[in-house]
Amino acid sequence: MNSENKISVVINTYNAEQYLEEVLEAVKGFDEILVCDMESTDRTVAIAQANGCRVVTFPKGDAVCAEPARTFAIQSATHHWVFVVDADELVTPQLRMYLYDRIASGNCPEGLYIPRHNKFLGRYERGFAQDHQLRFFVREGTVWPPYVHTFPTVQGRVEHIPANSNNICLLHLCDETVGEITTKNNRYSDGEVEKKAGRHYSVWALLLKPQWKFFSEFILRGGFRDGTRGIIKAGLKATYQFTLIAKIIEQRLRRELNES
Repeated sequence: MNSENKISVVINTYNAEQYLEEVLEAVKGFDEILVCDMESTDRTVAIAQANGCRVVTFPKGDAVCAEPARTFAIQSATHHWVFVVDADELVTPQLRMYLYDRIASGNCPEGLYIPRHNKFLGRYERGFAQDHQLRFFVREGTVWPPYVHTFPTVQGRVEHIPANSNNICLLHLCDETVGEITTKNNRYSDGEVEKKAGRHYSVWALLLKPQWKFFSEFILRGGFRDGTRGIIKAGLKATYQFTLIAKIIEQRLRRELNES
């Protein structure tokens, strides 16, 4: 195979043993599997090595998410094309075939957003709008900002794979409880405050943005198709939005108080 048509799968990990065996089994058809580990204390590295993965280490430090290690992991890959897969996601056989067909066709864009099916309260969501993730791209020149909830910056054309395309997707295995999501959202919003600290949110943003988020998730994205699950999920999304804006306003108010 032409070296330009080879794909490195990159998996960022930290204490990711729960799903890792299943995840690695699903990516065995790719040319390279690189695990970038952030100093796990469980069996993550042993599982990766037992499955023939190449393992590199990124110091965890105070990081609360994988994003600070993303660029390092991408640039540690060997091949021209990089496919970033989380340690709780399955690559379907149809998606793997699609990616190799696209790069062999000669007209593949430099980046592809991939649809992802997410689990919530025991079931995969049925909403209209699937979650799209920019995970497939050329290695050269791609940089991933070190903040939570960001996408990489890709040099070139980027396209979306259409949703509901014959199982051409990622399957998100993680099925977190409401408590786990709430705890994670509090931690993630702390990280996102730094990214958005320069924004001057008003009290209107505090009132209206969470409402719009709920409407967007439950109505526009089709969360109502999941019934009670959809209401809970939309409410959690709205709560995250409120918490983030409140923390940014809190930071500004404390700064103004110290300067007065």
